[in-house]
Amino acid sequence: MKKVLLTGISGYIGQHCAVELLKNGYAVRGSIRSLSKADKVTADIRKEVDPKGNLEYCALDLLQDDGWDEAVEGCDFVMHVASPFISKIPKDENELIKPAVEGTLRALKAAEKAGIKRVVLTSSMVAMLGNLQGDENINHTSWTDVSAKNITAYLKSKTLAEKAAWDFVSSKEMELVTVHPGPVYGPTLSNNLSGESMSLFKRLITGELKQMIHASINMSDVRDVAEIHVKALENDKAANKRFIVASESAYTFTQITGLLKSSGYKKVSTQVAPNFLVKLLANFNSEMKGMLPYLGKKYNGDITETKKVFNWKPVEFNKMVLDTAESVKRVLQEG
Repeated sequence: MKKVLLTGISGYIGQHCAVELLKNGYAVRGSIRSLSKADKVTADIRKEVDPKGNLEYCALDLLQDDGWDEAVEGCDFVMHVASPFISKIPKDENELIKPAVEGTLRALKAAEKAGIKRVVLTSSMVAMLGNLQGDENINHTSWTDVSAKNITAYLKSKTLAEKAAWDFVSSKEMELVTVHPGPVYGPTLSNNLSGESMSLFKRLITGELKQMIHASINMSDVRDVAEIHVKALENDKAANKRFIVASESAYTFTQITGLLKSSGYKKVSTQVAPNFLVKLLANFNSEMKGMLPYLGKKYNGDITETKKVFNWKPVEFNKMVLDTAESVKRVLQEG
């Protein structure tokens, strides 16, 4: 049985990747910052699949060298999912950039030392947004300009981490595959609603969030993201390529609120915040400032190559939205 080191297993995407790996016959060694989380993560994963003794853990920190060599020992692949994600603007951008870049390089260096042939890296569509002016034709050749106006620490962190990864493997025998979701939604396995994706839906269905920004981008179902991570491990055609894993077309955030409202979530507001108001508030509010790269823009990613290489079709937008809302509603009801 082939074994995969999966970093960030306790996260939203990481847990779904673990489930998909186990379902497809891989053994999983998941990294967490503290081994005290292990039992909870296992319980969450058991909701979807019985690990049957093929799940183990190791403690790793993106900013520390300790443990990386031991973590990859005996593994056939590395799936590097761990990376900090917040949309708010931190006081120091290096709070996001340093762990993203250094953690990626630690994973790659350990993999190379262990003779691992292929690493699958979670990147993002935010590493493909050009000069942040809105781009109808984002594809596998697109990169975000880290010197663009309104660039955020998160966009920089994902772009610089991925560039560091490609630079590292350019002179190595190792193969790299990068997976690029848009905003990721879909059911939670952990019942944790504090992350960006779950928090948005919680605030929507409880009526806390009164207005959405005007923006349009391809959106991703976490189950698709996990599926492509796993398929990318051993697909020969995927070697050294970047793949957008998202909906066929771009969607607005008001399409999410409209669908929720029409599906019986009565507290959901369908109002849109005027662009000028968001720009004004961005001067005082770090969350609003984090929205500026998307405000009034349309980003549309081309998933043709992803569909072809992996014989894949994305989860329908309506199913993604309603499954997410149902998952959040269940957690809220359970208290």
